[in-house]
Amino acid sequence: MEETRWLNAEEQHAWRAYCNASALLEDTLDQQLRSTMGVPQLYYAVMVRLSESPGRRLRMTDIAEQLKISRSRLTHMVRRLEEEGWVRREDCPTDKRSQFAVLTDEGVTALERTAPGHVSTVRAAVFDHLTAEQTRCFAEICETILGALTDPHGPATTGLPWRR
Repeated sequence: MEETRWLNAEEQHAWRAYCNASALLEDTLDQQLRSTMGVPQLYYAVMVRLSESPGRRLRMTDIAEQLKISRSRLTHMVRRLEEEGWVRREDCPTDKRSQFAVLTDEGVTALERTAPGHVSTVRAAVFDHLTAEQTRCFAEICETILGALTDPHGPATTGLPWRR
């Protein structure tokens, strides 16, 4: 049995700072988007991914992978976005098991109306407080952690959410 490697004081400080910042940032973004758009940040992220895709469409499984969420969670979110008229689903003509999510014109309008406030919130919460060097380091750190978590031999041993 492997011996536990406890966090040292500096690691514990960094970990708690990350946990606190992450929780408050998610809440801040959710509050801003719920007040202006009526949906949480992750729903907005679905719409952004669709807006950046050719034909404003993506296979549902690809969205789940891009956003690092389960397919069932995405299905629930897309159902809600359909109710708003911002997204519609289409069957895949080549694979009967797959569906596409498509951003509607109404969804584009909702994004265009909401994006400026969202970007202002992201800037005020994160980037206005970082130097260019800190921003570069922040991206590098996040990419390193993401790489470790998505490595097939990494710590996510229960399977990645979008494969569940």
